[in-house]
Amino acid sequence: MKQRFSRINRFEESVLVLTLVIMVLLIFGQVIGRYILGSTPSWTEELARYIHIFQVWIGASYAVKFRQHIRIGVFIEIFKGLPRKILETVSIIIWFAIAMFLAIYGTQLVLTSLGNGQVSPALQIPMWIPFIAIPLGGGGMAFRLISQIIEVWRGNYDKDESEEIIA
Repeated sequence: MKQRFSRINRFEESVLVLTLVIMVLLIFGQVIGRYILGSTPSWTEELARYIHIFQVWIGASYAVKFRQHIRIGVFIEIFKGLPRKILETVSIIIWFAIAMFLAIYGTQLVLTSLGNGQVSPALQIPMWIPFIAIPLGGGGMAFRLISQIIEVWRGNYDKDESEEIIA
């Protein structure tokens, strides 16, 4: 099971790094085109924007695994034992509900967009493609939050230092 999670993590890491490189190249091309050539293709800006949207949603899901989301822990850290487990669980359940809301209504947005046939202005790609990042991110967060609840009830409240994201 851990090997499967490890593959998912490596896949997410690879996607995030690859999309970052592509986005930087696109924006660099935009700058070169704008200041040296005097014009730029409009599709590069739009593609960079859609890549960034995917990075945010996939990155949000990935950050849940490492407990890297912004939270105020001062109050919760006062407690130990069962009260701490309950508080951690309640906060994760609220977050899980929000993630499921994003996954469900994001899926509805994708399906509606698919039915409408809306396309992007410059790339002329179907708009359901950029919109699909929302349910993917929400579903990924929900999936990871379930494993966090399990970790909390095992007594693991804090981030594992081996899982720390190095910035």
